[in-house]
Amino acid sequence: MVVNTTRFGTIDISEEDILTFTEGLLGFNDLEKFVLLDDPNDEIFAWLQSCDEPSIAFPVLEPELFEENFKLRLTKSDLQSLKSEDSAQLRSFCIITIPEDPARMTANLKAPVVVNVSQRLARQCVLQDNKLEIREPIFSKLQQRVVQHNPEAIKSQVSDWGVAVRLKDGKRTPEAEM
Repeated sequence: MVVNTTRFGTIDISEEDILTFTEGLLGFNDLEKFVLLDDPNDEIFAWLQSCDEPSIAFPVLEPELFEENFKLRLTKSDLQSLKSEDSAQLRSFCIITIPEDPARMTANLKAPVVVNVSQRLARQCVLQDNKLEIREPIFSKLQQRVVQHNPEAIKSQVSDWGVAVRLKDGKRTPEAEM
């Protein structure tokens, strides 16, 4: 399948790479097909790229990169929607907002994107923990992480994603599964 994107140009992905959001994302309910892209030129973010709308791509990070004690506590409804019985087989990603001043970047910890890797199902889950922020400042936390693990790229500090398509020159590479 060929997906034309505004950020990465034309990319070739397989049907198995597609993540299906049966309910869409919050504010983007009509967009159901996405692919998680790993751009090797970006040492920090992966990108949740819409397959339906070329201009829609969200930078994402695993919450554990900047929030040590992050716990994914899903409702029974969330687990049913993701066709999962427990959170162990799920991966979570936070959508990142990067304003003009990157030092003010934030992560949405309250509503992470949760992926059932084996089923290729995804859902943006609104967590019930009132301590979680929609706009959690993360710049200094990421900066501290870089200093602690220099020169290792932030993306390489997480466990195997098992869901991202690695890009090379705007194309899907043979080692697509990271």
